[in-house]
Amino acid sequence: MTIRVLLPAHLRQLAHCEREITLEAEPTQRAVIDALEQRYPALRGTIRDPATGRRRDFVRLFACHEDLSHEAPDSELPAAVADGTEPLRIVGAMAGG
Repeated sequence: MTIRVLLPAHLRQLAHCEREITLEAEPTQRAVIDALEQRYPALRGTIRDPATGRRRDFVRLFACHEDLSHEAPDSELPAAVADGTEPLRIVGAMAGG
């Protein structure tokens, strides 16, 4: 399936890519991130910890106006993401006080 992914500026600079990219992947977070890291090796370790495979705390995943960050990595992404209507947004979380 063709999945649309929107990347934040700091990841685009590392990957030397456009804001929106398309990937061929199964519609799960793990498969999309696997495909993303395969195409852009500079992104390995930026979205998830390479040792544990867990999403990094300050990286969030959104689609269809929902925060998918705490969904299981192998759970299905929303149908609108799977059919390419909506992108999967990878966002660097804001922190501070």
